[in-house]
Amino acid sequence: MAFYAYLLRCNDGSYYAGHTDDIELRMAQHETGALGGYTAKRLPVNLVWSENFPTRDEAFAAERRVKGWSRAKKEALIAGDWVMISQLSRSRRG
Repeated sequence: MAFYAYLLRCNDGSYYAGHTDDIELRMAQHETGALGGYTAKRLPVNLVWSENFPTRDEAFAAERRVKGWSRAKKEALIAGDWVMISQLSRSRRG
């Protein structure tokens, strides 16, 4: 079974990170507001990034990591710009 970490862009331009074992079902839940909470108040949402992981723990760790990133770093992730992600990581460490 695969597990996924994902990133949504909300209607207000904000980002939401999550994890799941069924990305299609989770997207349907987000798109209809069935989960309530943050995304339900910011519909519509669009899936802008996802990655699969072999375990739930790894997917959850990726979610937590991405949640802590700056907006610029999240946008570099969406663009697949690993050079920029690395530069942003270095600049934050000082």
